[in-house]
Amino acid sequence: MRPRPPVKGRGVFSGTGLIVMCLAATLAALVFPVWSYTDRPETAPNVLSAHTLQTSYGPLSALDQDFLTKVRLAGLWELPAGRQAQSKGTTPAVRTAGRHLVEGHRFLDERVRDVAGRIHLDLADEPNEQQRQWLDRLDRAQGAEYDREFANILRLAHGKVFSVVAQVRASTRNSLVRELADDANTTVLDHIKVLEATGYVDFDAVARDLAGDSAPPAVDPGPAVPPPASPSPYYTLPPPAYSPPPD
Repeated sequence: MRPRPPVKGRGVFSGTGLIVMCLAATLAALVFPVWSYTDRPETAPNVLSAHTLQTSYGPLSALDQDFLTKVRLAGLWELPAGRQAQSKGTTPAVRTAGRHLVEGHRFLDERVRDVAGRIHLDLADEPNEQQRQWLDRLDRAQGAEYDREFANILRLAHGKVFSVVAQVRASTRNSLVRELADDANTTVLDHIKVLEATGYVDFDAVARDLAGDSAPPAVDPGPAVPPPASPSPYYTLPPPAYSPPPD
């Protein structure tokens, strides 16, 4: 008898075998990244978002990170602005607003640096370019012009931050950010109130700015708006909603 010829197309290198191998390789490529991230350090990016960090206090979204950055930057320029207002302000209300900025941002700066240290997030060490420009404007202003510039620049800046605080507080899944947002809400609202109590805030400019119709605050160089006849010389800074977390 003649030997039977070998059967072609069977085994691992057959057409069916190659298809199965390709499917297995594709499945492995999809599964491996998900598995590999489960054992990464707590600051590794969330596999679902390149901008989300996983921490032991909950996910830290891109918005959360932006919030922490803004709180730090606010302290870097509003602390010196507050100190300056305590000496250059021509009315008790302006000087009181300056003191509130110093007290409030000193507290928030300690809080945000504590939070950033716990989640290993780097923060800025100096104001950004726009904030330096605002400080330069305040340096050049004198007398009642200074009071007006100070009240409007700081009020517009706080209005923008206030909306970010509300958005973060409503959406964050990170417990540290949630507590910091509570503190920021209390402090920023206090600053808004004392700045408005100076009598120099241009509410039309505030409305235009928050509607996106204007760039950094531009203050009318005309005559100063007089402050209220009897502004309260002292405003109590509300206590923080949370104490710094224990070490």
